[in-house]
Amino acid sequence: MRLSPYTLNLPPYTFKNMFYQRFTFRLIFRLLIINLLGYLLFYLIKNTQLWFTIIGVTLILLGTIISLYYYINQIRSDINRFILAVKTRDHTLNFKNKVTKGSFPELYESFNDILQVHKEIRLEQEAMFQLIKTILEQVPVGVIVVNNTNQEEHEEVAFFNQAASNLLGVPAYKYWHRLKQHLPTFATEIEQILAGGKRFLELKIQDKLIQLSTEVIPLNLYGNNYTIISFQNIKDEIEQKETEAWNRLIGVISHEILNSITPISSLSDTINRMVTDKKNLTEDEMDDLKTALQTIQRRSSGLLDFVKDYRLIAELPTPNLESHTIGEILKHIKVLMQPFAKVKNVVLDVEQTSSKITIQLDLKLVEQVLINLITNSIYAVENREHPHINVNYRLENTKLYIDVTDNGKGIDANDLEKIFVPFYTTRKNGSGIGLTISRNIMKMHRGSIEVVSMPDNGTTFSLVFNYV
Repeated sequence: MRLSPYTLNLPPYTFKNMFYQRFTFRLIFRLLIINLLGYLLFYLIKNTQLWFTIIGVTLILLGTIISLYYYINQIRSDINRFILAVKTRDHTLNFKNKVTKGSFPELYESFNDILQVHKEIRLEQEAMFQLIKTILEQVPVGVIVVNNTNQEEHEEVAFFNQAASNLLGVPAYKYWHRLKQHLPTFATEIEQILAGGKRFLELKIQDKLIQLSTEVIPLNLYGNNYTIISFQNIKDEIEQKETEAWNRLIGVISHEILNSITPISSLSDTINRMVTDKKNLTEDEMDDLKTALQTIQRRSSGLLDFVKDYRLIAELPTPNLESHTIGEILKHIKVLMQPFAKVKNVVLDVEQTSSKITIQLDLKLVEQVLINLITNSIYAVENREHPHINVNYRLENTKLYIDVTDNGKGIDANDLEKIFVPFYTTRKNGSGIGLTISRNIMKMHRGSIEVVSMPDNGTTFSLVFNYV
């Protein structure tokens, strides 16, 4: 039966000291025996000729020394075994027999505890790895992890999930060069962003064109370099977004056309009834006829303007890209829009008009975008106590932003998703094409428009240009 400090009703430090004292006592006792035997052997050799006794004492002395050596060497050997087990992750080693028989039971018990904790940590890591692996196998995103070595041909694929196999139409290859041989276009595109980044790819897999949004992340773990490649097919998502956009556009166009066609149809029917079977009209009937025809003419003109606006969106000119400084652009906008803002009692601040940062763009088209945004802001700050609009620029990483910020009423969250839809407007007399045209112009410049707005806290529209 194993004793514990609680069995003996002793505090832990007393229990440990007892075993340390036992080891010390045994060591001193053995050294004392060796010294006594050595002294006895020296005495017998010097003063007697009892050779059998001398040989016997010599043998006992050698046995005692050897016993002491093995006694001390056993602990050193056990420590080496323990260190080796930790290094090699050998969880089969244990020192249970040494806990009750050894000279240092606490030491061996600690060995067992450390090995057990090490085993549990290893099992937890394996369980977590299996959990992550299972999750990655279930997600619809393709994931490939490459273990990069010095020899490219032997770069091992550490992980290749089922989604990656399905998207690329290949088996889960064990080596990167095999995948490269099967899909050279995919591998070449990935190798161009090995330092990290995103890329949009179009691949033809089994006579089917797929569009992949791909991201590469380099990673270093415990001195090993890994490359994590994730990708997903966004063709279906793009088609869904396009369908939603078309549905919204058709809804707006249908609404505008019906608003014009309905009164035209109704008035046409009224006129038809007025003139049917009549050779002469009274003065009142003539006035009604004139009013109806004027209404038809006005609504027809409105419908014609609507069609012209639609053509304006669809037939934007190709940008004529030239080098212009940001200061030049902002200076032109300030000259153009300051008088209109002053008439509306709006403070328009255009900053950094002396900036020498140069960018390639079509000045007329970008000015049109800024005019649209500032005009919208001027109407947005109507009825505000201190109407204010600020135009500025900023550089962030490889992007250049021209910001138009106002302190107006802001845009409702539900409207933020619709403001770029053609002919959708929240302004009473707005056409609903300004932001659509502005976004199309920015797309033609390989840029975009971003908007941040909080109801009653103002709005910021940002023109985003790629700047290297």
